[in-house]
This record gives sequence, C-alpha cells and structure tokens, in this order.
Amino acid sequence: MGKINEDPCGGLHNVLATGTVLTGAIVAESDFRLDGRVEGEINCKGKIVIGPKGYVKGNILTDNAEIFGSVEGSIRARERLVLKSSAVIKGDIFIQTLEIEPGAKLNGSCTMSGKDGVAAQATPSLSPNVNPATVQKSR
Repeated sequence: MGKINEDPCGGLHNVLATGTVLTGAIVAESDFRLDGRVEGEINCKGKIVIGPKGYVKGNILTDNAEIFGSVEGSIRARERLVLKSSAVIKGDIFIQTLEIEPGAKLNGSCTMSGKDGVAAQATPSLSPNVNPATVQKSR
C-alpha cells in the first residue's frame, strides 16, 4: 500500500505510489504525496501533493495543497492551494490563498477567507445591466 519515507532533514512524509488504489479515509499527521487513486476523505495536517497521475474522489482537508492531478470533491486548505496547469478540480474550494497556473481546470465555487477568518464568497463580476437572478453557474 503506501509507504513512509524519511527525508534527510529528519522529517517524515507519506507516499501513495502510482498504481495503488485505496478506498477509505486517510488521516495524515505530516506531509503526504499521492500518485495513486483514493476514493474517500483525506485529512492532512501538513501539505498534500496530488501528483500528475493522482486522483481523489472525496473531500480534502489540509493546511496546504499542490494539485497536479484530479480531484472530485471539495478542497479546504487552511493556508494555500496551488493548482498546477494539469490540475482538474470538480468541486468547491475553500481557501485562504489560491494560485492557479494557466491550463488548470476548476469547476466549482471558490470561497476565500482572510487571515482573520472572515469568509468572502467569490462571485463573477456583473455588468450593471445584468440581473444577478439570471446568472447561472455551469458545472
């Protein structure tokens, strides 16, 4: 299944390798790299990296995330979320800081909170002649 690697600086990080499929919840106390497939919730108290072949069908709660692969579910990053150009996200994101590379795909809503924890819903800008009730979000 997964393996735990110790880096030269003495810290631990978890790895779920390509070709590995896990069904169920994952709770990680340290950084986590996913190159396989997970069907279930992920709760990571460090940074999670979803590699280019990585796939998650479920919700993610983490401090920081860097996504190269695909996620079907919501992502809650307490600090920073980075969507690389190959990322495909189908779900809502709740973040403090967001970085999106050109080519990344996000189909869902984005809610950003400041350092004080006050959330502001990201909404499309509307021209003065558009009635907000007629604007539909495509998924």
